[in-house]
Amino acid sequence: MKKSIKFLWIGLVCSILGFNLLLFCINAGWLGYMPKMEELENPKSATASELYAEDNSKIGKFFLENREPIRYSEISKNVVDALVATEDERFYKHSGIDAEAIGRAIFGVLTFNRKGGASTITQQLAKHLLEQEQRSKNVFMVIIEKLKEQIVAVKLEKNLTKQEILTLYLNTVPWGYNSFGINSAAKTYFNKKPIDLNVEEAALLIGMLKGSSLYNPVRHTERATERRNTVIDQMVKNFKISASEAQLIKERPIVLDFSPTSASQHEGVAPYFRQVVEQKMLVWCKKKGYNLYKDGLKIYTSLDTTMQQYAEEAVAKQMYGKTRFASAAKWASHPKTLKRAVRESERYRGLKAEGMSEEDIMKNFNTKTRMKVFAWNAKREKDTTLTPLDSIKYMKGFVQTGFLVMDPATGEVKAWVGGINHKYFQFDHVNENTKRQVGSTIKPLLYCLAVDNGYSPCQSISLNPVMFPGHGWYGPDKSRGAMPMKMALAHSKNNATVNILKLVGINAFVDFVRKVGIISSNIHAYPSVCLGADDISIIEMLRSYTMFPNYGINTEPIYITRIEDRNGNLLENFVPKRTEVINEITAFKMIRMMMGTVLFGTGRRLKPGWNIKGECAGKTGTTNSESDAWFIGYTPQLLAGAWVGCDDKFIGVGLGEGARAAMPIWGEFFKKLQANEKNPYNKVAKFEMPVIMEGMDECDAVDEISLQRANAQMNVSRGLPEADEPGETGWDDGNTNSGIDDKDY
Repeated sequence: MKKSIKFLWIGLVCSILGFNLLLFCINAGWLGYMPKMEELENPKSATASELYAEDNSKIGKFFLENREPIRYSEISKNVVDALVATEDERFYKHSGIDAEAIGRAIFGVLTFNRKGGASTITQQLAKHLLEQEQRSKNVFMVIIEKLKEQIVAVKLEKNLTKQEILTLYLNTVPWGYNSFGINSAAKTYFNKKPIDLNVEEAALLIGMLKGSSLYNPVRHTERATERRNTVIDQMVKNFKISASEAQLIKERPIVLDFSPTSASQHEGVAPYFRQVVEQKMLVWCKKKGYNLYKDGLKIYTSLDTTMQQYAEEAVAKQMYGKTRFASAAKWASHPKTLKRAVRESERYRGLKAEGMSEEDIMKNFNTKTRMKVFAWNAKREKDTTLTPLDSIKYMKGFVQTGFLVMDPATGEVKAWVGGINHKYFQFDHVNENTKRQVGSTIKPLLYCLAVDNGYSPCQSISLNPVMFPGHGWYGPDKSRGAMPMKMALAHSKNNATVNILKLVGINAFVDFVRKVGIISSNIHAYPSVCLGADDISIIEMLRSYTMFPNYGINTEPIYITRIEDRNGNLLENFVPKRTEVINEITAFKMIRMMMGTVLFGTGRRLKPGWNIKGECAGKTGTTNSESDAWFIGYTPQLLAGAWVGCDDKFIGVGLGEGARAAMPIWGEFFKKLQANEKNPYNKVAKFEMPVIMEGMDECDAVDEISLQRANAQMNVSRGLPEADEPGETGWDDGNTNSGIDDKDY
């Protein structure tokens, strides 16, 4: 018995000594970093990385937390009263750790009657100040972290006044929508200064500290109201307001003047461009060991702010009011599309994160609620009452666009518009991950391969159906006879195009498409490949076109030119990859052929319609049901491409071919650009004929290499025999993705 008591005493003493040794090690920083008191009093905020345009003007920043610290005198007494009454009634009586609250919490756990936690405001502050990017899951380290919080809490109480602790706490905690601190929260939800917050506003914000998502007043009004009223009851209990006053306040509805700080990402210059730069920089930072949101990097880009302004204005003018709302019957035939849209929505993800069942989530999506949606008006939004499900259908009815401008010689992106409105449509239609059927805009690549292999732009090309072994007869349109190659391209003749494909070979064309920069897209070796049946991104298509105005040189697009650290030291300089893919004679021939498109072909409305003064060339493109409309064109100085369509192809656009739906954006942009006398852009520039071609006609001028290639190819027939029974074979290539009309676009 005596030995047992002795061992118990030894165990007790050892436990006490061990625990104190553990505390000493933690405080000394031997078991993980322990900040000094100076750091706790003045928590360092991360330094935002800054984004600059070509002229060194700042166009944005990337930050982790939107934090605006204020003094205690700038905080409403209502906020302080609500905070203390709700989170720590004994705040002014304890020294950081509340033994009474701990005892009450332990008793609650033992009796299965929990009525609140034991964490004080000071302990919560300590936790925020020590917050790690990723909390440890190791049990021992969790204990260490908790003990560290207690030590820091005691230090804070020892070195700071109660007012200073409250101020530091209110300047630190998050309120959702990237709002950190009471100053940012007051602006976000009420568009007020913290000193001006009334009782119900203060109670609402303090109530959100229990869960900013769970008690979000924007999305969960009823839940937020209940929580607000709970805070008000606590204020009554702690004699901060009277019961009669509380009753009046509790009867009032929540009134917000909501202006989220996250909205800044949708405003200002080139929001889609900033978004793509952010994603690019995150990849770069991961490789190089930097933090985009904390390390204060300086990111310089090629963006021309004037061109960006003109591009956004051109899109706004030409896309205004364009909608294609699908019928209920059409949506009923595409349930998977609707289901996917629901699951990709912010509302769905939020409800799922809160633990709501699938059944309850769908009930929520079928319940009418007040909301803001996009609208073609001055504010670009309107208040309405819709079910979330109907709002998805409504939003998907807006016709979208992507528009990109670049310097073909340097590869520098000058303007980037990824959609009609970044606030409501953040999906970017320009980047290489967004691919759509390109229609006839692919044809210049095929014609270019033919010309580079020695075929003359003036050679006659059959307009009859053609046989492809393994695929049968193929003749997408009703044309017959023959036509010069340059005329066939200008008028976008599909039958001529498949005949040219037969001459150069499907595999050779697929290889050429990849050679000129279309490498992330899946290109199918079917006859329909030459008609643009495959999905390709705008930025890839423009890269492939750089070889025309750049006289044979293919240039990779770049938009980040250099990166510096916060002190201005160069970290990396970016230069474009330039590769010669065709010779300059071929390039100039293609320029002349593509000028035909805008002079007398499918794009003939361009120059007179928008008074384009200098030389330009390009190609229109349209796919089935007018689901995709394209125009890619260039001048001697600039290359630009526009796509128009709905995100869901089954909706269709119904705005006409590429010349009517997409080309106006291009035309409007260049009209604005050439009207600016201060811009260095030469509005009357002409394409220069290569020196080697001087005195020659572009139809006759060939180089020795092209002649050698031509000798290895079969001669062009002026009229291949028509198929006896074309209808029996169907002229089908077996590509279920063909999606090309029998119209000549």
